[in-house]
Amino acid sequence: MKNFYRVNLKLIIRICGYLLFTEAAFLFLTLLVSLIYKEGDAIVFLYTLILTTFLGGIFVFATRNTTMDFGKREGYIIVSLVWVIFSVIGALPFIWSGAIPNFTDAFFETMSGFTTTGASVLNNIEELPHGILFWRSIIQWMGGMGIIVLTLAVLPFLGVGGVQLYAAEAPGLTADKLQPRIRETAQRLWVIYVGFTVLEIILLWIGGMTFFDAVCHSFTTMATGGYSTKQASIEYYTNPFIHYVIIAFMMIAGANFTLWYFALKFDFKKLFQNEELLLYVGIIVVFTLVIGIELFITTGYGIEKSFRDSLFQVVSILTTTGFVSANYLLWPTLVISQILILMFIGGSAGSTAGGVKVIRVLLILKNCYFEIKRFVHPKAIIPMRMNGKTIPQPLINNILAFIVFYLLIFALGILLMTAVGLDLISAIGAVATSLGNIGPGLGSVGPIENFYHVAPFGKWVLSALMLLGRLEIFTIIIILTPAFWKK
Repeated sequence: MKNFYRVNLKLIIRICGYLLFTEAAFLFLTLLVSLIYKEGDAIVFLYTLILTTFLGGIFVFATRNTTMDFGKREGYIIVSLVWVIFSVIGALPFIWSGAIPNFTDAFFETMSGFTTTGASVLNNIEELPHGILFWRSIIQWMGGMGIIVLTLAVLPFLGVGGVQLYAAEAPGLTADKLQPRIRETAQRLWVIYVGFTVLEIILLWIGGMTFFDAVCHSFTTMATGGYSTKQASIEYYTNPFIHYVIIAFMMIAGANFTLWYFALKFDFKKLFQNEELLLYVGIIVVFTLVIGIELFITTGYGIEKSFRDSLFQVVSILTTTGFVSANYLLWPTLVISQILILMFIGGSAGSTAGGVKVIRVLLILKNCYFEIKRFVHPKAIIPMRMNGKTIPQPLINNILAFIVFYLLIFALGILLMTAVGLDLISAIGAVATSLGNIGPGLGSVGPIENFYHVAPFGKWVLSALMLLGRLEIFTIIIILTPAFWKK
């Protein structure tokens, strides 16, 4: 045992206790919604609130004399545990209300919510009480908000390499911090996140949604989560204004939130010079035009309808939101293959989106180009730059390792999902959408289907993939290595 690192377990428990109070606060808010609509699920949220508060209190009280010996390893464990603990407790309202009586399904639904994946097992969404629908939406909003706070407030303190990734694509987080303290930076981005959510609520309400639906859809749009209060998702709404509002806010949520901070300060130079943002917009424009032309030629849609459906699905899949405005599986095979490509790209770093991230794609492409130049000029020293800054080789190595892990996990996931009975296309879609935190997949888990029919073991596999994708793989994998537990 001398060679093993002694984790500060009491501190981990204490911090998890404080975090449970955060979940309790959102449970209280959901309880108020249930009371407003006078539906029977209020008692369920009251019980869950009491249990969560009690557990949080026990955790904090039992560890009141712990030392604040906080290291990187404790940080990795806390960040990983939080999502699991929140999902277990968050599943209780679904189970106790009878909305999802099976624990496996309820955990899958909740993990999908907190990780902002949006994959669902529900076939009767519009029959559910308002409290349950609100809870589905707000856990996605918590997950989207949480990833920003963890990245800016927790990970820099722990010295996790993800900060270097931010430094590469958003210089404002290093040389030009938004505020001297990272915590203050996170608070300002929190305000931006809430502000955009409120603005979208107002616009969707003006567009014809009920206030409740506007709130729920705004929560899941800004979190790039994709849960809807309608079984048909956004296809339920025929008003183009609603579609364009959601498109706009999906694009906002899929970009780096730091850039919106500068934009609100009228510092547009940082936006126009940010290479990741330019590629992000470029991908949307190119794929929208190509798919829109294909739809116009092959489906008989009008120009506006072809453009709107193309733009909506391109933005929804790229930002890993997962809203659906049309059944894209009925579109030409060439279009479906392009959608699969978008599933792997994902949104920007520093956003609420999942996927590989645009910045990694950009740096891999740059690295390929510079490797060709180095072959031509083997003796030349050719530094690679992005946003005017030199990219260190360790960061490139980190990205290459991430891509390799991502593909290996993707392949293993397909093997496991075919083993539980999914056909190959459905398995590819299920794994891609879970690992990328997207929502709808392909085949039997496509945009008008869901994951209800997937075997229980398959749902646990997909839940694990959601967590891996949301925590960027390394956070989980490093805990599973023997080196992590050695001094």
